[in-house]
Amino acid sequence: MHPFRTLFPVLFAAVFSQSAVPPKPITINDDGAWCWFQDERAAVLAGTLITGSIAAGVRDAARRGDVEAVTYEFATGRQTRSELHDRLLTSRKEYDDHNAPAFFIRPDRRVLAVYSMHGPENRFYYRVSEPGDATRWSSERYFIPTPNSRITYSNLLFLAKENGGKGRLYNFYRGLDNSFKPSYAFSDDLGETWQSGNIVIDVPSEFRHRPYVKYASNGEDTIHLFYTEAHPRDFDNSTYHVFYKNGNLYRSGGSLLRSLKVGLRKPEEGTRIFRGNPDNVAWVSDIHLDSAGRPYVAYTVQKDSAGLPRGQGGMDLRYRYARWTGTGWRDYEVAHAGSRLYPGEDDYTGNIALNPQDPDMVVISTNAAPVSGKPLVSSKDNQRHYELFQGVTKDGGRSWKWTALTPDPVEDHLRPIIPHAPGAKTAILWLKGVYRSYTNYNLSVMLLYLAGRP
Repeated sequence: MHPFRTLFPVLFAAVFSQSAVPPKPITINDDGAWCWFQDERAAVLAGTLITGSIAAGVRDAARRGDVEAVTYEFATGRQTRSELHDRLLTSRKEYDDHNAPAFFIRPDRRVLAVYSMHGPENRFYYRVSEPGDATRWSSERYFIPTPNSRITYSNLLFLAKENGGKGRLYNFYRGLDNSFKPSYAFSDDLGETWQSGNIVIDVPSEFRHRPYVKYASNGEDTIHLFYTEAHPRDFDNSTYHVFYKNGNLYRSGGSLLRSLKVGLRKPEEGTRIFRGNPDNVAWVSDIHLDSAGRPYVAYTVQKDSAGLPRGQGGMDLRYRYARWTGTGWRDYEVAHAGSRLYPGEDDYTGNIALNPQDPDMVVISTNAAPVSGKPLVSSKDNQRHYELFQGVTKDGGRSWKWTALTPDPVEDHLRPIIPHAPGAKTAILWLKGVYRSYTNYNLSVMLLYLAGRP
């Protein structure tokens, strides 16, 4: 468990009850979206939720491309939106949900926000809030790992026992030296200044493959990496796991690979969780740690698309779930994920979120019935839409019981997040509206916090 999470009380308790009627969702940002390769995208500080997104400017053109942070006070419902960066746009003046920020709550109760563009720049940007107040931010700074780096994504992970017990903060991102590979920088002063690390996962291929990674930390001495070989449209991905501790990378069972400074020479050096093939192509979605510090993961698999050109696959996607037992991975299919979000990104699903506080709970977005795969068609507009379902397992992921959270909608409900809030009730964030592509959407950020389980 993160050593600082328990310092900040949250003002809600208990977990979701399948028998309870969920409270009405709350709109906390009327214009915003995120990709799912930045973490944490939401955090809780002293009864206040903090989340970040990229505005499309659909209601206010001046917000187009803005990197925004929104705070929501659970006790009062008060919402405050802050602009972290004005108009972080592509060369074609497009906004991009990949530019969304990651947050880290520091032990001094300041919030660090880190964000970057989707590859064209050699830097990541960062700002620090006032103590206990994520509505007031310092001036923007940036860090350039190397002049020819091309940065995407930010993932902030803190290890309290490193740096002589003073703690070290890592930012795992993509693109050191224009490598297209997972890379890292680190800070020994909680994000005030940064130093460049190295490439974490190399791919010895003539094709410029880019492993995709999800990260989780115990906050003390270990970081877990859950990853693929490449983008799923370029490779028949499997999924893998390694962990970092005391300067080195290890396979799931603890066998030493090599130092973090050297990194993996190829993705296959890690422990394989799922073996992909042309009809089963994987992509990572989420990872968290249970109370014993063991990882549990969620991912997607595109089925039966072997030989199809880009834009014609992705009509049968599935969610899967795996847990490390201490001796091996138990891996199961969870549910039907439905069809792709749009042609060309044939592996884009509505996505699956793990509960950081409860390994036996997930939330999925799907336009198919979770068990049968039957298309979900709204009785209100006769159109197929993505809905949210909460799933609970009592047998480690082998079987699941499902409850609809957004039944019979007339809009899509996508990309759920369950923030870290130990000892508190489950808050779910997601995007509602229309998603045409990562540079073309009309979405609102929604919040639903759920009634207690009996």
